[in-house]
Amino acid sequence: MNKNKITLALAITAAVGISNQATAAGFQLAEYSATGLGRAFAGEAAMADNASAQFRNPAMLTYLTGIQISTGAIYVDPNIDITGTHSLLGQTGSSDFANNAVIPNFYFSRPLTDKATIGIAFGTHFGMRTDLGTDFKAAMFGNQAEIHTVEINPNLGYKINDQLSVGAGVRYVMASGHFGAAVPTNASLGMLQPLAGKNLKFMEGEDNAWGWQVGTAWQINTNNRIGFSYQSAVKLNLEGHANGIGFDGTGKGSYAGTLPIELPASAEIASFHQLNDQWAVHASINWTDWSAFEKLEANIPQLGGSKKIKDENWKDNYRFAVGTTYQATNKLVLRSGIAYDTSAVDEANRTQTIPETDRTWLSVGAGYAWSENLTFDAGFTYIFAKKAHMLEQEKGSGAIGEMLGQFDGQTSGHIWLAGVQASYRF
Repeated sequence: MNKNKITLALAITAAVGISNQATAAGFQLAEYSATGLGRAFAGEAAMADNASAQFRNPAMLTYLTGIQISTGAIYVDPNIDITGTHSLLGQTGSSDFANNAVIPNFYFSRPLTDKATIGIAFGTHFGMRTDLGTDFKAAMFGNQAEIHTVEINPNLGYKINDQLSVGAGVRYVMASGHFGAAVPTNASLGMLQPLAGKNLKFMEGEDNAWGWQVGTAWQINTNNRIGFSYQSAVKLNLEGHANGIGFDGTGKGSYAGTLPIELPASAEIASFHQLNDQWAVHASINWTDWSAFEKLEANIPQLGGSKKIKDENWKDNYRFAVGTTYQATNKLVLRSGIAYDTSAVDEANRTQTIPETDRTWLSVGAGYAWSENLTFDAGFTYIFAKKAHMLEQEKGSGAIGEMLGQFDGQTSGHIWLAGVQASYRF
């Protein structure tokens, strides 16, 4: 399977920025199914609507009946803006610089025995793309970033008894990405002027790696359930090429290099409560180990080995979500949810290619049973991102830092998500 290009540093710069600030924190994606989207992905580790449940908790495979297939896609439309002032070049800004995306998915499950169920999932947990352009006056601190991952995830769920289920799976992650910083095309001062429009640093690379996930579900009684899942970190070593004035002083060469990056571990605890024949409520708390993302350092042997890209100094992120399910008729189910995502960076470490801020989700959705075996789901979400300040500069770089100046700015924006899902049980 051909791997898509990804920018070595976006991966690097962990650069997502909402949906491309991926809709979860950092460059993490929450959008694994339109079914979950309609409830803001509240309670996912304890839910089993269709075969997609295994992607968040493999133990939920044991709650599925028959052979099931579920497939769909979520459309992500981020609208992210940056405005501010460069200390040497003046006022600047970029509007709607995070790219739209369609995130597809496919899931399959099949019982092996009355206690064991296998499944396979095709989806993604990480991805993003931003492009500020070279006319952005602070482009020297980063003007483009992308990371793209695809996962193949086989799983096994096992029902120990009527109350307890466990599950486990392996994750094969195919990743690619790129990161770029350039001298602005409108640079008009000192040594920057003859370099206008040229790359300062550009890196791209790709790699494949393995990870794993485990989960458990406790059926407290008929109406109450708790689920827990954990996904391991995945260590990538993106292999590709680098070029730019910031690497060799001329920008004329292209050099083979690698960039280590770790897709962080994450965990979720969730609950599901059936209040009566029509109403259910569900909630979850998610944790992601973004504090493992401290810095980006590439290895370029032709240029002496280790080359620092950027200090990141991220922190762990938490997500809180609560949702409801209402069985309106035998065929129609309605969903809603609200969630709050905390930022994975403090103000001092926020960057323009990753304008990471706190986010609030408002979601609605519906499911319709077309027949006994075929169900269609749809979900719609509006995410608004908290306005946040950033200060970009080359810290501790002496004369080079003075030449590049600094950017004092603010990011703001919102994201629309819309998804559809079709599920069939044989």
